[in-house]
Amino acid sequence: MKTAPRLGVVMDPIDGIKPYKDTTLAFLLEAARRGYRLHYMEPADLFLRDGNARGFARHLAVRDDVNDWYTLGDGEELALGELDVILMRKDPPFDLEYVYATQILELAERQGALVVNRAAAIRDNNEKLAIQRFPQCCAPTLVTREPRRIREFLAGQQHIVVKPLDGMGGSQVFVLRQGDPNTTMILETITLAGRRQVMAQRYIPEIVEGDKRILMIDGEPYPYALARVPLAGETRGNLAAGGTGKGVALSERDRWICAEVAPYLKEQGLLFVGLDVIGDYLTEINVTSPTCVRELDAIYEDNISARLFDAIEARL
Repeated sequence: MKTAPRLGVVMDPIDGIKPYKDTTLAFLLEAARRGYRLHYMEPADLFLRDGNARGFARHLAVRDDVNDWYTLGDGEELALGELDVILMRKDPPFDLEYVYATQILELAERQGALVVNRAAAIRDNNEKLAIQRFPQCCAPTLVTREPRRIREFLAGQQHIVVKPLDGMGGSQVFVLRQGDPNTTMILETITLAGRRQVMAQRYIPEIVEGDKRILMIDGEPYPYALARVPLAGETRGNLAAGGTGKGVALSERDRWICAEVAPYLKEQGLLFVGLDVIGDYLTEINVTSPTCVRELDAIYEDNISARLFDAIEARL
């Protein structure tokens, strides 16, 4: 008799998610439909013993019910390498604890588990900096910790966006125009007075039409994006910042950007990635815990998670 495959998930506390929009839950529902046994872990549950990647995991059952979406059962200590698949779905901040988790999961990979996304690739591809591997796809961009350089960049571009390299959900994103009286204070604050690297990009006015999230599955783009349209008077389209999502078909330019990025994603073992595109420009490559699956599924009556699990099972 064939044994059911085992899937571990490393995530933020499941009781705190928003089930109607949570991408990780969508993945778990698809895994359950396919007969996987689910094992739930948070980052604190990962540990090493004599070079063996291990975890304390609780048995998990999931349901597509916004009022009652999970049940946690008994826990057990297990060797992570004995799991067939591990989904790494912990949200940023990408701090040292996150790095340590990827190092434990990298050992789990060597010991037999398929980790999605690959642990070293998550660690090596900062979601802001990774776009600079593809400057042909990006608006003019500067990465620096020196306020003086940002001032020079602002003088040349006249209108820019400045953001930290480790943020998510639109946190600490500032828009500056040449002559803004708050420039000095903003640059001192965001760079921690020159002690932190930040990214500055030319402001892209097409943000009013939406910040498009394009989902890449094993290097192939889903044919529709979720355009996250900012609230009136807001410059951030992030859903966490109050943006509204609408489905849009990928443009020719979108598909060109995807084709430019895809070979690198496949080389890195990044099976599920969210590209952020504003107007004609790539602005981020999200590799930690990309979202928007539930929203696109609802708009297009689809099951994007099935595409991901087809790619996963092709590797098992």
